[in-house]
Amino acid sequence: MSGALGYRVPPTGWKPAGWTPSTKKAQNAMITNRHVHVSKIWGIPQFWLVWAVLCLNVTAGIGILGMASPLLQEVFGGRLLGNGLAYGELSADQLKQIAAIAAGFTGLLSLFNIGGRFFWASLSDRLGRKMTYAVFFVLGFVLYASIPWTSHTGNIALFALAFCVILSMYGGGFATVPAYLADMFGTQMVGAIHGRLLTAWAAAGVFGPVLVNYLREYQLSMGIPRAQVYDITLYILAGLLVLGFICNLMVRPVADKHFMTEAELAVERANGHDSNAGSVQVLEWSADPKTKPLAIAAWLAVGIPLAWGIWITLQKTAALFS
Repeated sequence: MSGALGYRVPPTGWKPAGWTPSTKKAQNAMITNRHVHVSKIWGIPQFWLVWAVLCLNVTAGIGILGMASPLLQEVFGGRLLGNGLAYGELSADQLKQIAAIAAGFTGLLSLFNIGGRFFWASLSDRLGRKMTYAVFFVLGFVLYASIPWTSHTGNIALFALAFCVILSMYGGGFATVPAYLADMFGTQMVGAIHGRLLTAWAAAGVFGPVLVNYLREYQLSMGIPRAQVYDITLYILAGLLVLGFICNLMVRPVADKHFMTEAELAVERANGHDSNAGSVQVLEWSADPKTKPLAIAAWLAVGIPLAWGIWITLQKTAALFS
């Protein structure tokens, strides 16, 4: 709440001190300097293509996130403890031990989920949003399809690496899509447009777990060994990424007819926060020494809990590789 109270909405035309626009962006047909009204967004094909891109990426990501812990335990079993026993041969105490190791593994995935939001979103400024999503789908397909092989060969390091990269792209997909929308539909109403796009996340939150859990239970009922029940599921998730790649490939610049006219844009700006632009004062931390303690305190309030969480997670994760 204290962070939200610190928000300042910039007036139209504001830019950070010393910032100059990139000439590359001005030459990119996928980046517009015009604006689409949110009321028209449902009828624009590009919106639904990006909707499908996010939904398919998240469906696969949530699916693999949900299976990460049981897959690690059931596939590697006693190998996590160095005894080579199968999952069904472990004692109750040993099951608790590998469950603790799996918890550390999911904690490691959360760190890559966080880090991926910074890494991939920043990289998209150089690659472009469409190319970044193409990387997500191509690299994701390779990694999803390789997990059955890495798990059956018993290579825990490669198995963990594949999951970590996949989860970084899961987080990166969320961090990159708002910029994707802003590039295509303009910035005036991107917040409202993004809110509508998040229905794709809601749909994926149902599709992913239902798909994974249904396939798992069905295969177990057919007598397939626990160590093999995830293979088909992973191949299906890889197939979803192929569909996502095709949808992303079909994204084109938005047609001129969908953008607001200058008169319509002026009306929206008059009705929005720009009508109170005069009340907006400072949008950046000042170099004034009086503001430095507040800036330092704000960073510490965020940094200390985050650093503590990372340290605890790394401690738990160490058991996976010991």
